[in-house]
Amino acid sequence: MYIDGFVIPVPTERKAEFLDHARLVDAMFLELGATRIVEGWGDDVPAGQHTDFARAVAATAEETVAFSWIEWPDRVTRDAAMEKMRSDPRMADTPIPFDGRRMIFGGFDPVLDLTA
Repeated sequence: MYIDGFVIPVPTERKAEFLDHARLVDAMFLELGATRIVEGWGDDVPAGQHTDFARAVAATAEETVAFSWIEWPDRVTRDAAMEKMRSDPRMADTPIPFDGRRMIFGGFDPVLDLTA
């Protein structure tokens, strides 16, 4: 498995647009091999003493932090999917309802995976 993680500052009033965007883009990720995608909307995201989710993405009082991840079978599948996404014409026509410059993201190798 391989995981992509995202922390995104989204204007709170644009939640519906964010979900529309996620449904479109996430469907493309699934077409390209993702096995699971979770979109989380900040509900209990406390301010920290040194850092926190909101400060990490410079979220304002008018924004909610979204936390999302994509599960892939492996990094090779993920890398191929990301390359295809860059050239997919659907991406050019997709408005992004948040400031992508403040989104943070990264790819991760799972080192521990526990289930009940």
